[in-house]
Amino acid sequence: MSKEFEGDAGAPLPDFSGASNIDLGTVAPALGMGGSQKQPDYLDYDQKGRGVVTTMFANAGLSYLIGICGGGVYGLQRGIASTPNSKFKVQVNSVLNHCGRYGSKMGNTLGVFAVVYSLYEGLADSLELDRITGVDFISPPVAAAMTGVTYYGPAGVRVAALAGTLGFAMVGGTYAGYTIIGKPFGSYGFLFL
Repeated sequence: MSKEFEGDAGAPLPDFSGASNIDLGTVAPALGMGGSQKQPDYLDYDQKGRGVVTTMFANAGLSYLIGICGGGVYGLQRGIASTPNSKFKVQVNSVLNHCGRYGSKMGNTLGVFAVVYSLYEGLADSLELDRITGVDFISPPVAAAMTGVTYYGPAGVRVAALAGTLGFAMVGGTYAGYTIIGKPFGSYGFLFL
C-alpha cells in the first residue's frame, strides 16, 4: 500500500507494513539483536602485536620518509652553500640536485636498515630469545646489532663488529633512557622507540 504521487509532493513512500514480521536474530546477530548467545563475543587478540611483514612495511615507510626529509634538508644546505653561480635558475637547479641526491641516499639507507631490523626482530621473536635468555627486551638490541653487522659486513669484520656494537648500544641507550623516565619501552611502535 503505497501513496500515490500527488503533484509536487515528492516520490511515493515504500510500504513497511510487513517489517514487523522480520526476525532480527537472523538479520543482525552481530549487532546483538536477538539470538540465543548469553556470553559476550570477544575478538581475537594477538599478544605479540603486529605481524613481521606489517611491522616491516610500517617501519620501512616511516624510515624512508624520515630519511628523505632529513637528507633533503641536508641537501638544501649543501645546495645553497655550493651554488656555482648567482643566477636564480642555477641556484634552484643546484638546490634541487643536492636535495635529490642526499635525500634519496638517506631515505634508501634508512629504509634498508628498517627492513633488515624488522626481519631480525621478527626472527628473534619467533625464536623466543626473551624466554631463552631470561632478559625481557633482548630482541631489539640483538636485531640492531645484527642489522649493523649485516649492512656493513662487506666492509670487513672490524667495521661490521663496530656497526653491530653501535646498533646494540643505540637500542640499549634508548631502553635505559626509557627506564629512567618511566616510559614503556617500544611504546611508539616504530623500530625500537
